[in-house]
Amino acid sequence: MAQILVRGLDQALVARLKERARDNRRSLQGEVKAILEEAAAQATNAEVEAILDRWQRHWQQKGKTFSDSAELIREDRDSR
Repeated sequence: MAQILVRGLDQALVARLKERARDNRRSLQGEVKAILEEAAAQATNAEVEAILDRWQRHWQQKGKTFSDSAELIREDRDSR
């Protein structure tokens, strides 16, 4: 299994990580590993854009179009 060494961490950050680890009943290493795994599992901006593009094409093929909601919100706000 690969290893990562991170140098130059602020002591306040390390203290917060240790507190989180204690709260989650994990070692410091286990807490940092859990944080990294969670962060890596999240979709990247490019992945999110690809998903949105796929859905947009899907709805366009079905003849659905959607307006820019910002304009509708602006009109509603200005009408008050």
